[in-house]
Amino acid sequence: MPKSSPPAGIASGQCLCGRVAFEIDVPARWAWHDHSAPSRRAHGAAYATYVGSWRKRLRITSGADAITRYEDDSAKATRSFCSTCGSPVFYQRARSPHMVNIPRALFAARTGREPLYHVAIEEAPDWAYMGAPLMPLKGFPGVVWQRAQRRKRGSREGMF
Repeated sequence: MPKSSPPAGIASGQCLCGRVAFEIDVPARWAWHDHSAPSRRAHGAAYATYVGSWRKRLRITSGADAITRYEDDSAKATRSFCSTCGSPVFYQRARSPHMVNIPRALFAARTGREPLYHVAIEEAPDWAYMGAPLMPLKGFPGVVWQRAQRRKRGSREGMF
């Protein structure tokens, strides 16, 4: 049986209030953007970006007592949250019992994986930003906006 390679380092993360803190060995197993409706609702965002780690490479360094869980029996998944600030901290699926998925935004530093995968992209809402050109909003430093698409007038082709 081949031995797994030693971790290249450690990535630390925490919830919004800092009560729940954890670390994983890097590189993470993988990273992806989840566009599914359950993840959108759990995060209150167009999509959630996760980092997947082997459970044995995750360590909760503080706040284990502040973690509360929601078990979704229909999806056979468990979502864990900080009971103080409500930040989603872990997402686990019954079909992958050795993996834990952690919101990428909870890490301040690199995790060794770039999110290259998109899950449930067909469920992406029509209001999500899809990379259209942005322009600075005059009078609001740091704010950019997407110009509304101009309506195309009826084609004049074939009129004469």
